[in-house]
Amino acid sequence: MRDLAFVGFLAAILALGFRRPFLFVLTYVYIDIVSPQRLTYLLLNAVPISAIAVGLAILAWAAVDDKRDTRIAPRQGLLLVLLLYCWYSTVHADFPVDAVFKWEWVWKALAFAIFLPLTLRTRLRIEALLLFMILSAASIIIVGGIKTVASGGGYGQLALMVDNNSGLYEGSTISMVAIAIIPLILWFTRFGTIFVPDWRVKTFCSALIFACLLIPVGTSTRTGLLCIGLLALLMLRETKRRVLYLSLIGVVGLAAIPFLPSTFTERMGTIKTYQADASASTRLAVWKWTLDYVGTHPFGGGFEAYRQNRIAYDKVSVAGDKNNATVERELETDQGRAYHSAYFEMLGEQGWPGLAIWLAIQLGGLFRMEVLRRRYARETGDLAWVAPLAGALQNAQFVYLLGAAFIAVAFQPFIYMLIGAQIGLDTYVARKRREAGWTPIGRKRAAPAPAPA
Repeated sequence: MRDLAFVGFLAAILALGFRRPFLFVLTYVYIDIVSPQRLTYLLLNAVPISAIAVGLAILAWAAVDDKRDTRIAPRQGLLLVLLLYCWYSTVHADFPVDAVFKWEWVWKALAFAIFLPLTLRTRLRIEALLLFMILSAASIIIVGGIKTVASGGGYGQLALMVDNNSGLYEGSTISMVAIAIIPLILWFTRFGTIFVPDWRVKTFCSALIFACLLIPVGTSTRTGLLCIGLLALLMLRETKRRVLYLSLIGVVGLAAIPFLPSTFTERMGTIKTYQADASASTRLAVWKWTLDYVGTHPFGGGFEAYRQNRIAYDKVSVAGDKNNATVERELETDQGRAYHSAYFEMLGEQGWPGLAIWLAIQLGGLFRMEVLRRRYARETGDLAWVAPLAGALQNAQFVYLLGAAFIAVAFQPFIYMLIGAQIGLDTYVARKRREAGWTPIGRKRAAPAPAPA
């Protein structure tokens, strides 16, 4: 029955796409995030639904979409450069067979991020994209939230609909994404037009935000806790009563402690004793190995280059109380340990040039969203929604960049869709400004003088 439900939903939305071609884009977004072919037993496993959806999206755009005043943003050019560079590094990878497996999905994420802004010509499309991204992720988050309330979860124990621990179904990744989309959910409670933000929408959004906050608890991921802390700080700039806001955060945080499962509090306690934790210790050792590796291989080793690492590290633990404590050191060795950081993932696989391109894409997004946030901060007309959305997209990217320090998500497709939405917003408002007669420096052109009688 579950297979039939997924097939029916996909068939319906694809059928509607022939009347509204942009729905093909949204169908691919849903498939890429939720991966329904991994949730079914038979019917969708043998059909390349992802390729079908993206093929229809590109054909529909090429055939019927309005391409007047199509704008190519600099970051789309950087994404293309990164795509070509990754192809080159794959051809010359240290592990060519393993590298090809990663390349097969990385190039799709980068190519779709380049294509996506071309389709975002209206506010409705930008909003529909973000709505599909949020609701697709919510299908995972809501399940995780319910399971957390029911069982308390635990590190590696919260089954999120599938047994495959990859993509958004991986605990740290879904924790980061769940916190990153909270600013976007809040934006829909104020400026959404597809679903007018009445009490029903606000109630659902509040419940979804609560589920998002539960995901780091249910997965017991330290990355999620750090992302919550960062988001709380970022939201200060949008808060007028900051003292009240900080007081409420403190009260809610203290009140929540007694209700947190022991699996979560024990795992969070390892943040202070990271040297005694094998996961944290191996990360530091792998990062050191990566720096040594690019010292002799400045262009990286291609995808999966970490497979050649050999590391040794000391696990340090303290036994006894403060007055009678003894430090115990235990030498550990390991090999083929993953990077556990997007920054070191880019550095080890794509070298210094690849890391520089990737950082330029990320920092360019933060900069452009800040430009839009300030430029439209006092807008009260039809574009009053722009500054809040730019701020929400910027906050989401800040959360991602923090989470990326501890998990290897340099090529996570969800993030590249977020980047595509940023570029789409940027090019959309640039087009609206030009239509309204604004010059590149932000001043309206003077009206032409009337012709002499």
